[in-house]
This record gives sequence, structure tokens and C-alpha cells, in this order.
Amino acid sequence: MAAMDPGTSAEELFARALAVTPGGVHSPVRALAAVGGRPFFTRRAAGACLEDSEGRRLLDFCMAFGPLILGHAHPQVAAAASCALADGWSYGTAEPYSLELAEFISARLPWAESIRFVNSGTEAVMSALRLARGITGRERLLKFSGCYHGHADAMLIRAGSGLATTGIADSAGVPAAVAADTVVAPLDDVAALEDCFARHGPQLAAAIIEPLPANHGLLPQRPEFLQRLRELCSRHGSLLIFDEVISGFRVGFGGMAAATGIRPDLVTWGKIIGGGFPVGAFAGPRELMAQLAPLGRVYQAGTLSANPLAMRAGLATLQLLESGVIYRQLETLGARLEARIRALGLHCARVGSLFWLPGGPARPGMLRSAAHCDAGLSAGYPQLFRRLLDAGIYLPPSPMEIGFLSAAHTAADIDHLGDALAAADAERD
Repeated sequence: MAAMDPGTSAEELFARALAVTPGGVHSPVRALAAVGGRPFFTRRAAGACLEDSEGRRLLDFCMAFGPLILGHAHPQVAAAASCALADGWSYGTAEPYSLELAEFISARLPWAESIRFVNSGTEAVMSALRLARGITGRERLLKFSGCYHGHADAMLIRAGSGLATTGIADSAGVPAAVAADTVVAPLDDVAALEDCFARHGPQLAAAIIEPLPANHGLLPQRPEFLQRLRELCSRHGSLLIFDEVISGFRVGFGGMAAATGIRPDLVTWGKIIGGGFPVGAFAGPRELMAQLAPLGRVYQAGTLSANPLAMRAGLATLQLLESGVIYRQLETLGARLEARIRALGLHCARVGSLFWLPGGPARPGMLRSAAHCDAGLSAGYPQLFRRLLDAGIYLPPSPMEIGFLSAAHTAADIDHLGDALAAADAERD
């Protein structure tokens, strides 16, 4: 089927979607409910832009929520995917393409001696947690308020009362017994972290954290906090899992593990390693990963795991990233954007090519805790989002979602966003 001809209205498509899909979308944020709108429907994309069903061109600062670090439809990634299609797109056997990608990563990241590919970040986290429980013989898990690790039952948990406590399910359908085995602690609170391990350390199979939390706003953490977490995990025999589904290969080739110098026991990846195709992976030392089937007793499997399209597109992407040139280019663009936003007196948190623009007034220092993400900070974002969408700019469709730059963006694109933000700010005043 060819791409849809322009002219079909979003209203018509959404009405049809509502008849066959819950809420008319296949992932809740696409409904645009958090910004008071209805979804638009993308028919194609290239470079830094989307084109919707009505033929409207949108400058994209969401980039499929992170995987498209090179931009939409990058020629070298497209060529790799095209070759993969010509060779057949699913085998159900061992194949050389996942081997090439695993060797490429493992040779460059010493904490990733052994890698297992799966189909999503959620699946990578779910599998890493099961592996941690299997290795330690323990059942409890520690996560942090403000970190998102996909929609596995044990991770859809929010904090209960107290500084560090067993959690409460955020979703219907999560068994109370599962929630009870997840302990939730605040970010950037060493005292609470110490208390958590004092009370639960001998029962904790693993502590899982986004070393750069990026799903509840962008919340950079102090290296001292992450280092103390590493020390406490080691002392208590708990595995430290870095969830780098977003930050891996995005803040730099080695992600936050390389940036901080803190070595996790296990790491989870997604997004960029598949070049924009569905993918996930988890990795760690050979002796830990050897506990997985078929070598060990921890079972994990997947019909479409290590899909050859994702493996070949991912390898093409990482080969382009390896030299570091693109990361330096993205840092320059990010600094330019941050300067424009701050000149308007607006808040902006940024790490490399990740930025958070909730639409509120500037605040001094870095935000490090989800507790700072109050309603007042994001109250003006829905109106800002709609104004910029009308101006042809697509920002993340929630005040808690972060934005992404890509190698396809230019300085002119950054300036266009800055000018649009200035215009929206002037209209608000």
C-alpha cells in the first residue's frame, strides 16, 4: 500500500480509529489528552520533519520519543533496512546480524560482555528484573519515584507513605502482591536511600534506576547519589540495573554509565540500538548473563527477538555514532536551544540532545527530584503546545515528556523554535 494521499482530515481518521482501537491510539500519549487536543496522523517523515494526513509539514522535536537520533528516514539506515527486507525480514533461527551488532557494542562497552536482544524497552526491563531475581534468589525490587521503566507489572508502582516504602500500583490489573514486592524511594535523597537499604537490603534482588531520569521531566541526578547507590547495592548483594532505554547511545555512545564512570551490573537499552525499529536489549557481565536459558535456569524467549531489520538498522546507526562527531554536533545545537529558551526567562533542563521545556518560569539549578515537577511548573504547557503546533512545530505532547534533537536538525531549525517560543510568550503576556 502506498503512502496515504494528503487531504484526509485528522477528524475523519480519528473517528475511524475510535471505532476499532481503545481511545483511537496504540499508546496513550499519542491521544494528546495531556495538552488538550486530538491526535494528528503522520503519513510520512524525513529529516527533521513530519508530514500529516492533511499535507501539513511539522518541524519535529519529539523524534519518535528518542530513537531517531539521526533524523527520520536517514539514507544509510534506510539502505540497511532495504537490504534486510530484500533478504527476508524474520527467520526464527540464529542469524549473523544480531551477532554483528552484539560484537560491535560489546567491543566498545566493557560492562556489556554479553547481550540479549528483545523487542522493546519494557521487555528488556522485565527480563533484566527476572534475571536479577534468579541470580540472587530474592524477590523484592527497588525503584525510584519519577523513573519509568515500561509497563511491566512490577514497575507500574508509585510510592506509598514514608520516605522509602513498598509501593502502590499505578494501574488497574497489577496484583497487590506484585506491588508489595516493589520498594519505592525518592530520587536524590541519600538519607532515604540509606534507610531503604537498612530496612530492605537483604531482600532486594535489584535496584533499578534511570541514571538520567527522562520520563517525568528531565531530572539530572548528582553523581554522588548514583555512586552511593552503587556502593549500597554492592554491600548488600543487590544488582544495580541502569535503565538506559532513553539515555543509552543518546547522551554519548556509552550512555550514562560511561558519562558517570559508574558500572552497573546490568543495563537495559532500546530505541537507538534499533535505528528506529522495535527493539530492546539487556546486557551485563558474561557470568551473570550465563544464567539465562539455554545456559541457565532463568527463562526468556521471543519469536521476533533480534529481528534482522532492527539489527541491521541499529548497526548502521551505531556505526555513524561511534566517532563522536554527531554527539558534538548535537551538543552545539542543544546549547543554542538552551540559550534561546533561557533568554526568554523560561525553564529549560538539558543534557546533550535531550531537553525539557514544561513552559513555566525559570528556576535556579538542576531539578533532581520528581517532587519538583509540580502542577504550577507545567500549567502553561498545553497552551504553548497548541500554539506551536499551529505554527508548524511539534513539541512533546505532554508537559512531563522531554524533547529530542537529531542530527537532521539545523541551527535554523533551532532559531525557528526560539522565534516561535518568543512569539508565544509575547502573546501570553
